Amino acid sequence: MIDTHAHLTGNFCKNTGKVIERSLKKKVSKIILAASNVRESRENIELAKKYPGVLFPTVGIHPQQTDAENADSLERQLERIGELIKKNKDLVVGVGETGLDYLSTTADRPAPKGEKDRTRKEQQKLFEGQLKLAAEYRLPVIIHARKAVDEAIETVNRFEKKHGARKGVFHCYAGGKKRIKRILDLSGKWYFGVNGNLTYDPGLEEVLKEIPLDRLLLETDSPFLSPVPHREEINEPGNVRLVYKKVAEVLKKKEKDVENLVDENAERLFSI
Repeated sequence: MIDTHAHLTGNFCKNTGKVIERSLKKKVSKIILAASNVRESRENIELAKKYPGVLFPTVGIHPQQTDAENADSLERQLERIGELIKKNKDLVVGVGETGLDYLSTTADRPAPKGEKDRTRKEQQKLFEGQLKLAAEYRLPVIIHARKAVDEAIETVNRFEKKHGARKGVFHCYAGGKKRIKRILDLSGKWYFGVNGNLTYDPGLEEVLKEIPLDRLLLETDSPFLSPVPHREEINEPGNVRLVYKKVAEVLKKKEKDVENLVDENAERLFSI
């Protein structure tokens, strides 16, 4: 099994070694490390060096996350991400998570704790900058789209028309049934990330049934979105097995068949 989206560095995770050990015991053999800022991107690379063949790092800047101690301009942050890719081309497997997050701007509320209120214009600049980096280094993109799925799809569509087809995943997909076809119709090859909320959201079960199996990825978003029966606990990559199990249950398929198909998708997208 493969967890295609986990945060295991910085303030997100304590006792990382034990978390990884527990995950391996639960037959989760590979973990994609998602990044939220420059610091986490750098830490992902260093952590992956300690667990070759198990951890695979991505680098990127979340639309609403920044380093607490980092006052760099958006341009400089993008440059630093590019420098990390260039220096670690044989290790980095993707760019992200990047994208758009309009939760605070649509709800007239402050950004959640630990996040930074960036304007839509600033988020768009970061998103497009990371799409360019992914294209330059031929890497897949992990897209975060919260209250902005349509806008994220439109950005990708515009970018692909100008620069050619790309590939990646709409992490923690929240676009419902009606946006699945729009994503499949993009010129590139885009996947749908499904998380632990599948275990407690009946509506997401219906969405899952509409996603082609060859475009499905499973993730934990550790330490967030813990699946049933661990909802009040800190999430870990080992819990992705519960998402695999729920997918098999919803689609009425054998767990091993789901595992084989989904793992092939992850290996294909991230070249791992």
